[in-house]
Amino acid sequence: MYRYLRSRKSLLSGAIVVAMVASLATASGVASAHPDHRPPVTAAGLLDLPALAPALDCSAVTGLDLRGVTDAPVTIASATLVSANTAAPYCEVRGTIAPANTIVLRLPVDGWTQRYVQTGCGGECGSSNINFGQASNCPPVVAGQVAVATTDMGHQGQNDGSWAADNPQAQIDFSYRGVHVTAQVAKAIITKFYGHRPAFSYFTGCSDGGREALMEAQRYPGDFDGIAAGAPANDMVVQNTYHHAWNVLTNLDDNGKYILLSAKLPLIHRAVLAACDKLDGLVDGLLDDPRRCDFDPYTLVCKKAQDASTCLTPAEAGVVRRLHDGAVTAKGDRLEPAISHEWGSELDWTLFIPAAQGQTVGSQMFVESFARYLGFTNYVNPNWTLQDLKLTVQGFWETVQSSSYLSAMDPDLTGFKESGGKLLLWHGWEDQHISPQGTLEYWDALRSSVGGSAVDSFAKLFLFPGVAHCGGGEGPNTFDVLTPVMAWTESGRVPSKIVATRTDNGTVTRTRPVFPYPAVARYDGSGSIDDASNFVSVTPRQPVRDDFRWLGSRLFSSDYQVVAKAVGTRLVLRPAQTWLTRRG
Repeated sequence: MYRYLRSRKSLLSGAIVVAMVASLATASGVASAHPDHRPPVTAAGLLDLPALAPALDCSAVTGLDLRGVTDAPVTIASATLVSANTAAPYCEVRGTIAPANTIVLRLPVDGWTQRYVQTGCGGECGSSNINFGQASNCPPVVAGQVAVATTDMGHQGQNDGSWAADNPQAQIDFSYRGVHVTAQVAKAIITKFYGHRPAFSYFTGCSDGGREALMEAQRYPGDFDGIAAGAPANDMVVQNTYHHAWNVLTNLDDNGKYILLSAKLPLIHRAVLAACDKLDGLVDGLLDDPRRCDFDPYTLVCKKAQDASTCLTPAEAGVVRRLHDGAVTAKGDRLEPAISHEWGSELDWTLFIPAAQGQTVGSQMFVESFARYLGFTNYVNPNWTLQDLKLTVQGFWETVQSSSYLSAMDPDLTGFKESGGKLLLWHGWEDQHISPQGTLEYWDALRSSVGGSAVDSFAKLFLFPGVAHCGGGEGPNTFDVLTPVMAWTESGRVPSKIVATRTDNGTVTRTRPVFPYPAVARYDGSGSIDDASNFVSVTPRQPVRDDFRWLGSRLFSSDYQVVAKAVGTRLVLRPAQTWLTRRG
């Protein structure tokens, strides 16, 4: 309570805030907002908040009056007590926010510590499954002490994207509305169920869940006190058109056959490590900053009489180079950031490199699902193919018009900062699906827009060596991103490092610290290189300079977003004359 009011102190006079904070904090079980009476802080940096019992029976939730909570009617379909196979019993609530946002909410019936966590959804969503991802090890989550909710974002199933055809409201809900109205309704139900509103509200998500996280910070800065945004698909339109289409198109010969097949990926990966693993001073199978690797795939081109399985043809080497460098027009204009796939991620290129001719790869399915029904405003074409994508400057600007509502590119998080919010942005360096370059560019734009020192007060970026998309990869790939956000939000403990763990066959084989960017972990020279305690934080004296000169760099702006409205089967955008149209 006191955190909620304190973060919005600009809206109230100081005397009123003090009085309201003291009153509401005592009523909620948070003894007092006065520094001398704040709850104690746990070893994890979280406030030791008193657990509150429900004020209602679980079954009573179906009868709650939720009129006026959000912009549309809310229907609670069921409220069921769940006690089997869970850390703590909870009341599972299922319902719908009109027209079709399915929500699932879990309310602890014993030991709720006044926290609300909302989880994001990956891909094009379509399912309301609570998934904590890299927040699964957060202590209150493990103990079942948080109220948690999620949404399918306005549609169910239909992984081919056809859910969006002639359904503009579903597109709006997927773009930004679904997560927001879920937060409103979930917090209203929590308040009625316990008789107290959440003291702290958090959001955590990866991939599209990372886009949802940034969309919340940008469009609805008051919804959450703390946000963990992982591998965000915030540049969604470019990501699901040019990025993934290039993955496929650049690997096809004149006859439409694949040039590079996945059997060669281990060979390429070994060569990358041989060339660059030692650059960070430690040969450990990881690149702590792949941007420093200047690997040349043409060094693998076959010599005379060499076994073809141990080398690359010139055409295969060309594919590797183009996959790393990213999509361009025939004239060399960049259609995505300068590095599409970081060196070190090659083993996971099976997302777009097939094992055999005739296979349809994941990248192709991503693009076709998106472009046929969702990617172009008020356009449906079930027969659209990758060859219909225009690799030209004009084609680029025609394609990205829908970024005005689908993408989360606004770097001006002043509203989120002023609300008291905290942001932990994170990405895996080996991400084979969404390039960490997009996150780095957003970080750069954020610091330029808000100011570097100001950003340091409310946001941190963590880049995890050897980690693929949202997890997996060759490095330590399990970590907790939510506890640092909670600690920063609740007690002011600034995240100074996150320890990542690798487990093989049930045994922890390596731990490694990751420090806020631009700092990196350096071995201190003694003890095991698989023990995080033997590493220290070092900020490189000569940081890598990213090249963000590409067509879409204009998208990182504070004036491109529009509000969309469903009118019949069409989207109507306000303002109609968008930033993209004016500049494109």
